[in-house]
Amino acid sequence: MRVAIIGTGYVGLTTGVCLAYMGHSVWCLDTDASKIQALCAGQIPIFEPYLDELLGAARPNLRFTTSYPDAIPGAEVVFIAVGTPPTPSGAPNLEYLSQAARMIGEHLNGDFTVVVNKSTVPIGSGNWVGSLLRDASEQRAAGNSADFAVASNPEFLREGAALHDSLYPDRIVIGADEQRALEVLYSLYRPILDQTFPAPTFLPRPEDVSAIPLVSTDLASAELIKYAANAFLALKISFINEIGLVAERVGANITEVARGIGLDSRIGPRFLNAGIGWGGSCFGKDTAALIATASEYGLHMPIVEAAKTVNTRQRDKVVEKLLHELKILKGRTVGLLGLAFKPNTDDLREAPAIEIAQKLIDRGVRVKAHDPIARERFEREHGTMGVHLCDEAEGVAEGCDALVLVTEWPEYRDLPWDRLARKMRHAFILDGRHALDREKITRSGMQYVTIS
Repeated sequence: MRVAIIGTGYVGLTTGVCLAYMGHSVWCLDTDASKIQALCAGQIPIFEPYLDELLGAARPNLRFTTSYPDAIPGAEVVFIAVGTPPTPSGAPNLEYLSQAARMIGEHLNGDFTVVVNKSTVPIGSGNWVGSLLRDASEQRAAGNSADFAVASNPEFLREGAALHDSLYPDRIVIGADEQRALEVLYSLYRPILDQTFPAPTFLPRPEDVSAIPLVSTDLASAELIKYAANAFLALKISFINEIGLVAERVGANITEVARGIGLDSRIGPRFLNAGIGWGGSCFGKDTAALIATASEYGLHMPIVEAAKTVNTRQRDKVVEKLLHELKILKGRTVGLLGLAFKPNTDDLREAPAIEIAQKLIDRGVRVKAHDPIARERFEREHGTMGVHLCDEAEGVAEGCDALVLVTEWPEYRDLPWDRLARKMRHAFILDGRHALDREKITRSGMQYVTIS
């Protein structure tokens, strides 16, 4: 099938590469000419494991362009995967979505086309995008609308595992109010649903994956599924962090508590990781958007609001822990291990490290930091913001009063802690992710404390 994808961020580029690998002819469009130029030259603008390798395998079926006339006419499916950043009210900014819909509408031809909202958009956006497409199409064709249908196909990708989640997803959700749209998208995704494609050698098919569930529903339900899923995952993280406060007071081990409740099949172990809390582009934005949408209908969502409140508090807990151990922060030096919001990505959106660094700087702390992948992006997006960036993790420890593990990169687990301890003014580490070996660090002579 011929496919066009508007937007080459994490979602758009990953989706395009995977569909091209399935054998579809894919045009990836972005209005950022420098990004398209880089992609045409084989340079990937984001860090995602194995994306370079899969793009190489899919290259014969991929085209990159800034031109709607090149990408849209003849496309059987058009994905909109543009950014929907939050506004001050929490509602998403739909400017890019609106622009994309109008431009698609102006270039639809006479063949039936399914236009898919891949971006995370408010409930009701499918109907709105349909009206924008119709208006643009009719203006171009003197009152005659093109033949199209709108669908919702939310993504459930984890950054750092986006290709795995695209090729071997837990489920595929398709929402449409027209049967023809559902049939087209079923045909598009059939190689993934039936798992008939040859698995890449670098991303082998898990042994327990043989077929993928398809959730076929209406537009509004598909849109709400995305928001509800992310809100629930955010709730799980905030819940275990709140339980962590109790565990700290009563002397319980929150890691063992999480393990004990996670083995209950009704609860499950994933996202029960106590620590600094969630970041990234999804949870904060999507919980805020869900709250804003509910407010439009006169509804209050105290549980989701509480999840956001608890998550914000975890950043303050870092400062509180450091104050408790060091007594005075002004004039101290604190080293942050990790800048990205999670391992295996360079994404800094809503990254806890950014907020923690600023809170410490505001209190007169000299902040040092290291990240194995995200340094370049940090410098590009934030300058230095007063943070001294180190080339090596060991350099962060030099002359430090405390270290804070912010991002649980695997290489941090095997640092030479005895050598780091000798480099520090105060051999003290705050493990913000419960990811380090307490006994190994304690044997090195370093004081070990967790966030809860």
